[in-house]
Amino acid sequence: MTNLKLSPNFIGALRTFAYFMASGSHYMLKDIDYMDLYGSEPGAIEMAFAIFANVIELDAEGNVLNFTYAQKRATDYLKSYCDADFEVIPPFEDWETELYCPPSLQDKI
Repeated sequence: MTNLKLSPNFIGALRTFAYFMASGSHYMLKDIDYMDLYGSEPGAIEMAFAIFANVIELDAEGNVLNFTYAQKRATDYLKSYCDADFEVIPPFEDWETELYCPPSLQDKI
């Protein structure tokens, strides 16, 4: 069986999203004070990253097809979390907010 690796295109998308989320400078979260969530409510950040990962799509070569949309869905979650008046449109579907289990501890090197 061949091991699959993430494509450089996907890795770049994930790295970019993570950087702007962690730096507090994500352009889709302008005027949203979300940085305190990292220390006080990490589940909100976890859900944003889960949504990003669940929504992002790749083609057969591993190229990201919907980077902006995946970011929008993730950042819309944080907007709604921080601002009760913000309405996510369309509402999240169950598959978008699914939290998958981590790999087994047996996979540790």
